[in-house]
Amino acid sequence: MESSFPFLEAVIGFMILMYFFETYLDTRQHSALKLPTLPKTLEGVISQEKFEKSRAYSLEKSHFHFVHEFVTILMDSAILFFRVLPWFWKKSGDFVVLAGLNAENEILHTLAFLAGVTIWSQITDLPFSLYSTFVVEARHGFNKQTIWLFFRDMLKGICLMAILGPPIVAAIIVIVQKGGAYLAIYLWGFMFVLSLVMMTIYPILIAPLFNKFTPLPEGPLREKIEKLASSLNFPLKKLFVVDGSTRSSHSNAYMYGFFKNKRIVLYDTLIQQCKNDEEIVAVIAHELGHWKLNHTMYSFIAVQILTLLQFGGYTLVRNSSSLFQSFGFDTQPVIIGLIIFQHTIIPVQHLVSFALNLVSRAFEFQADAFAKALGYAASLRAGLVRLQEENLSAMNTDPWYSAYHYSHPPLVERLAAIDEETKKTD
Repeated sequence: MESSFPFLEAVIGFMILMYFFETYLDTRQHSALKLPTLPKTLEGVISQEKFEKSRAYSLEKSHFHFVHEFVTILMDSAILFFRVLPWFWKKSGDFVVLAGLNAENEILHTLAFLAGVTIWSQITDLPFSLYSTFVVEARHGFNKQTIWLFFRDMLKGICLMAILGPPIVAAIIVIVQKGGAYLAIYLWGFMFVLSLVMMTIYPILIAPLFNKFTPLPEGPLREKIEKLASSLNFPLKKLFVVDGSTRSSHSNAYMYGFFKNKRIVLYDTLIQQCKNDEEIVAVIAHELGHWKLNHTMYSFIAVQILTLLQFGGYTLVRNSSSLFQSFGFDTQPVIIGLIIFQHTIIPVQHLVSFALNLVSRAFEFQADAFAKALGYAASLRAGLVRLQEENLSAMNTDPWYSAYHYSHPPLVERLAAIDEETKKTD
């Protein structure tokens, strides 16, 4: 006889516990953001005007975050506590029948359920997205998109989900139904292949639906980046500029591609904001450091291992009738099993997320040191300061908050590490 452990109550309890813990960290960060002076390391480096703007922007985002998180925990807890999911699963089955289709077909039933969940999440998230984009971001000079562009992007995203979602969901259901003893391996194998396919088609077919990618024009900047890539044996095939400025004045740079087919993408805002080519090249040197030090590969392998372990855990509980009953289900649909399992492993996910952030921050320090070793210490330092200023990133950060949330070390720590390395070299 299976134990009637109160899974639902435990999940809601932990969600609320984590909400209070993270809100405590948020209040610590909020207090740090209110500090009226720059950290000692940044005095004379960041202008007072930029500091005041950064402080105002960070505090407004913090206020907004408190409201958003409070509404989110209320809604998520209520949906679980009042058994909204089982009710909605039944209603989606009724809709399938109403459409003249067979509700016994789990794939059709699941697609109807997920379509409803997607519509609900889009509606409930819309006010927050609109406020964040057209009030918070606009007030501080970042938002560049029109309301028309915002909704056009949203519709494109929904259409992509409608095209890509059904075959993926159908495949997962079939694998679970027929997987047998090796179910976890089959599920992982499918997700592994899917991730490779998506990494291949995203930059070629999907990203251009939202942004315009143009080759970086011939000139000194292109020559310097190509020379740097060549010196590191980085197989650079294409060098793009993306029109990030059509949506936001935040800046970035990234690279992608498999094996001998690598591409580098610069945001047009990055080129506009950096004072000279050397700062941009230093940022690229940092990114190439991640490649040269195999950080991307290590991260990919870690994600694959975690995915396999997750599916292994799912296979252990997918037939637990007491687990499904605890959440209000008298049947055991595949998608519901996956959703419930995700809820039950929230404690583990928080620990894994924290560990991955620790590793990510270590990788960032290593990539900075790599760029410095190539002779870009001064330019990287200047570039990091420039990006911090232009993006109005938080200057004062609480150590507990940043340790828990940040995948990148705060600017103060990165500059200190670069300066420390420079002193050792001297």
